[in-house]
Amino acid sequence: MTELRLAFMGSPDFSVPTLDALVDAGHEIACVYSQPPRPAGRGKTLRKTAVHSHAEARGLTVRTPASLKSADAQAAFAALDLHAAVVIAYGLILPQPILDAPRHGCINLHASRLPRWRGAAPIQRAIMAGDEMTGVDAMVMEAGLDTGPIIARETARIFPFDTAGDLHDRLATLAAQLSPTALQGYIDGSLPPMAQPENGVTYAHKVTADDQPIDWSQPAEVVDGQIRGLSPFPGALCHWHGTGGVDPIKLKALGSRLAEPDNAQITSAQPGTCLDDALLVACGTGSVRITRLQRPGKAPMDATMFLNGTPVPAGTILT
Repeated sequence: MTELRLAFMGSPDFSVPTLDALVDAGHEIACVYSQPPRPAGRGKTLRKTAVHSHAEARGLTVRTPASLKSADAQAAFAALDLHAAVVIAYGLILPQPILDAPRHGCINLHASRLPRWRGAAPIQRAIMAGDEMTGVDAMVMEAGLDTGPIIARETARIFPFDTAGDLHDRLATLAAQLSPTALQGYIDGSLPPMAQPENGVTYAHKVTADDQPIDWSQPAEVVDGQIRGLSPFPGALCHWHGTGGVDPIKLKALGSRLAEPDNAQITSAQPGTCLDDALLVACGTGSVRITRLQRPGKAPMDATMFLNGTPVPAGTILT
């Protein structure tokens, strides 16, 4: 394998295995780019990104510009004299001068099978949409949002109980496995880029607070996908009204599964009604069993442990 001089551009923990894979493959990482440290926690102390901390631990040079739009930032990047840049979940827009600076351009690892789920939240949106398959694509970056030609792909199944956290970890491993071979194949010409299909384009819009409230009147498949797709963060939200005049308590539902067929036929109960004492909840059609949840200020816990301390009897209505 030819040793290449690279920049690595990434920020969250999803990116870390790919950085390790490129270093371990023998490539020279001239510089790591990551988003700037930001205030975090109750003390609002500045916290480095996962990539920033990991790169420093490996003795790599790190830059954290707030933007790459300035002439100085672009000149500093061009001065690295790169064969290519590898980008994965970086979080900043790359202007055209940045895309053009490396001899072979910028290669992006994206967590979907393009052109499905271009954009910021492909893992969450794939689960929320009920997709059965996803993957990681390596593409040559263009100015458009995830529109570049595909070099190579790894495919992954989405299992019925997968949360976004589960799928995140598997796809991070796939991206790391794919990156050295995709990069080498692109550079030596054995993996020529192929244009994305014009049909089947969807956009994975960023997850916001508007995605969190559970609408129990939706079909069970939709509610189940929402709960798993927003777990572990930010979590799908509902309220439990308790007993004895207790004020509504906000609950994060962090795990679920579709009810067995016999229970799924129950349609007479009001959506949001608990159908048994173990958090089987009626939906617009069918029902969903909540398997993991969290109260404010408490750690997430399995439903069995939660119910041991906080019974939620049949007939309770979650809103």
